[in-house]
Amino acid sequence: MSNQADLLLNKPSALNEHEFIQHYKDIYEHSSWVADAAWQHIQRCPRVADFDRRSALQALLYEIVESRDYEVKLALLRSHPDLAGKAALSGELTPSSTSEQAGVGLDQCTPAELARFTEYNNAYKAAFDFPFIMAVKGATKAQVLSAFESRINNNASQEFQTAMSQVHKIAAFRLAEK
Repeated sequence: MSNQADLLLNKPSALNEHEFIQHYKDIYEHSSWVADAAWQHIQRCPRVADFDRRSALQALLYEIVESRDYEVKLALLRSHPDLAGKAALSGELTPSSTSEQAGVGLDQCTPAELARFTEYNNAYKAAFDFPFIMAVKGATKAQVLSAFESRINNNASQEFQTAMSQVHKIAAFRLAEK
């Protein structure tokens, strides 16, 4: 028996394909292909209602992403915006990213903080060829900046795995909010 925290308000089993994809398309940033693949998988399962549990749906989404090759994962990483970057400043973030960055105060950076974020974003992308990704929910600006400073020293393989882990953490937060 599942606990109440594991239940979804909008049961995937009650949604049609369009509703499902619309509802879950931004769990992984700009990657509706994950929701589409989940829908296709769920439709082949004899017990569709099993995916009404958040943990089951989260595990499925995770497996879909992790089963993809390096290039698809790299594209997923590259779909993420810079923290306190140009997209944020011009209001071009997804609603989820806007909320997550605002929750840390990245929408209220001083000019000096913005300059620091820009410097770190540029250095990080130069080193790894994808943006710095961190599940910022519950973090502070200082913690984000500290993570930049420590992760820039990772090797490429280690940082790719760290970034993927952060992407999954962001997805879990977003799914929990659904």
